[in-house]
Amino acid sequence: MSQEKQTSILLIYTGGTIGMIQNPETGALENFNFDQLLQHVPEIKQFNLDIFAYAFEPPIDSSDIGPESWTKMVEIIYSNYERYDGFVILHGTDTMAFTASALSFMLEGLMKPVILTGSQLPIGALRTDGKENLLTSIEIAAAKHDDGTPVVPEVCIFFHEKLMRGNRTTKVSAENFDAFESNNYPILAHSGIELQYFHERIRPYDANATLVPHYAMNTDIFIFSLFPGIQPDVVRKVLNGKELKGIIFRTFGSGNAPQKQWLVDALTEATKAGKIIVNITQCSTGSVKMRLYETGRQLLASGIISGNDSTVEAAITKLMFLIGKGLSAEEIHDEMKRSIAGEITV
Repeated sequence: MSQEKQTSILLIYTGGTIGMIQNPETGALENFNFDQLLQHVPEIKQFNLDIFAYAFEPPIDSSDIGPESWTKMVEIIYSNYERYDGFVILHGTDTMAFTASALSFMLEGLMKPVILTGSQLPIGALRTDGKENLLTSIEIAAAKHDDGTPVVPEVCIFFHEKLMRGNRTTKVSAENFDAFESNNYPILAHSGIELQYFHERIRPYDANATLVPHYAMNTDIFIFSLFPGIQPDVVRKVLNGKELKGIIFRTFGSGNAPQKQWLVDALTEATKAGKIIVNITQCSTGSVKMRLYETGRQLLASGIISGNDSTVEAAITKLMFLIGKGLSAEEIHDEMKRSIAGEITV
């Protein structure tokens, strides 16, 4: 009689506050060590799971996380994909939403949980939020339906009682434990006395999907925001950058911009030169609707693409991903308007 395989989870520590543990002798904060982590969070041993850990050496502050780090995470997950049932990435909070968004595109065909989490206080601090975030993330990464399929087969962020789709999430507070929000898509689960999943919001499991890793991210991209009084020369210098391939253009309201002919001309010239310009709103909630007002329709006529209700993090990483694939401008236009990993509402 064969014994059922134990559910296994891989913890990937990249850096960040959650892995900082105070040395009792010196008082200094030291980086992640899994044995020390078990001392501070002995509850991990109560899980009926096989839990293993991999730590970046040296750990990376989240402010320094970028495409090279994302590629490393993809390599780790891909090379261990058949070995583990789920993955928990311990990450600094500042760029966590960028990483979660990037991984959602780079891990095409993902059908296992990849849960990013972190904390505002070190795991060893008396009032730390790291312990709850870590334990619940492990529980979510290990959760399965009765048929053995994962409950959450996608890239997510878990933080302060909320499970959110990774590419819908933005950091909103540098001080509060409730540091992340998913403004344009409802949360996937809530952690209270019980862990409540909202299954209809979670991407469905596809038994025929195959994980296809992507490693190329093109960073010849720029983000700039409109503001009252923005100067023509500044905009032209940005748009005329020789190496620039894509721009995330943060506009007012539902995708509006000043009715200035110089602005329309500059944008039109850039799109005709092959630059991809994606219009997203500066508002924290809502979507770009360029056909709604004349101030938006002029942008649509200049060749700009609507970013719909995308976050900044999802828009920039999606554009990096698509340009990195070597697609033509027309193909990128089509893909930006399509939901690849649940990142926009179509």
